[in-house]
Amino acid sequence: MKRSNAVKFAAVAAAGVLALTACDSAAEEADGSGDGGEGDSADVRVGLAYDVGGRGDRSFNDSAYRGLEQAAEELGVETQDFEPSDGEADSAKEERLATMADEGYDLVIAVGFAYDGAVRAVAPEYPDVHFAIVDSEIEDVDNVTSLVFAEEQASFLAGAAAALTSEEDHVGFVGGVETPLIHKFEAGYVAGAEHVTEDITVEVDYLSQPPDFSGFSDPAKGRELAQAQYDRGADVIYHAAGASGNGVLESAVENDFTFIGVDSDQYENAEDNQKPYVLTSAIKQVDVAVFELINSTVEGTPEGGIQRFELADGGVDYTTSNEEAISPIQEELDAIKQQIIDGEIEVPTAP
Repeated sequence: MKRSNAVKFAAVAAAGVLALTACDSAAEEADGSGDGGEGDSADVRVGLAYDVGGRGDRSFNDSAYRGLEQAAEELGVETQDFEPSDGEADSAKEERLATMADEGYDLVIAVGFAYDGAVRAVAPEYPDVHFAIVDSEIEDVDNVTSLVFAEEQASFLAGAAAALTSEEDHVGFVGGVETPLIHKFEAGYVAGAEHVTEDITVEVDYLSQPPDFSGFSDPAKGRELAQAQYDRGADVIYHAAGASGNGVLESAVENDFTFIGVDSDQYENAEDNQKPYVLTSAIKQVDVAVFELINSTVEGTPEGGIQRFELADGGVDYTTSNEEAISPIQEELDAIKQQIIDGEIEVPTAP
C-alpha cells in the first residue's frame, strides 16, 4: 500500500464523500451493527472494535467507522462494530477480538493502541483470520497489519496555524492520556508553534495518566481544562483527546477562543453555532486506511506488517473546510507543509 498511498488516498477520499454521510445513523444499535450490501463481496465479514470513547466521538473512532461504512456500502461486505466498556480490563479486549474470530469474521480491526496486548495475544491463535490495529506497531505476527500515522506532522501544521492566528502569542494543547502516542501530537504542535513564533507560550495539559484512559472520554473534564488554559491566556487551543475534545469545543464557544480539532474534520461535524470557532483540524485518514485494508481483504491480498501514512502520501494533513478562517494563512501553511515533505523541516516525535 505504501507505494501508492497518495493516489489511493485521493481517490478513496473523493469517492467516499457521499457514502460517509451515514456516520450518525440512529437506526443502528448502541453496540453497532452495519449490514453489508449485496454483491460479490457479501461473503466477506469485517468486525471493528472501537477505542475508548466509542463511536460518536466526532474524532478518531468516527473516522474508523466512516471507513467501515464506506466498505459496507461500496464493497458489499458484511460489517459489525463493537463498543468498549468504560475502564475495561485488557481481558475484555481479548475476549472481544476472540469472539469476532470465533464467529467467522475474515478481518478483525482493533482501533487504538490500547488493543496492542490483545492483538498480540489473540491473533496468533487464529492464523486464518487477518487482524489489524490502528496506532500501534506490531511487526512480528504474520496475520496482523499495523496502520500507523505521522501524527506529529499534521500537529506541526496545527501548531503553525495556532501561532499564525493567536493574537496573544499564547496557545494551548489538551492531551487525553499522557502516552507516547499523544506525546507525538504535543511535540509536533509545540514545534510548529515555535517555528512560527519563537517565544510563543504553549500551555500543555493532560486529562489523565495511564492506566486511567478516561481522558479520552470525558468531555466535561476537557471543557474544564480548556477553560483553565483560556483563563491563563491561551486564545487558540488544540486537542488530542478523543471524545473529550467535544468539551474543548464547547469551551471555545463559551469563551470566544479558537479551536483546532484532531483526527476527523471537526468543522464538518460541529454544530452550526460551533463552526465559526473551528480554525482547522489535524486529520489522520484512518477512514481511508481502513477502507483500503478491507478492499485488499476482498481482493484476497491483505498485506501484513506496518503501513505508515504521512503528509507526503496524504495520510495526514490539515483541513481547509472553514475557508474564511483558514484562507488568510493557507499559503504559509502550505509552504511549511512542503518543507516537511521535502525534509527541510524535521518534526520531533517526542516533547
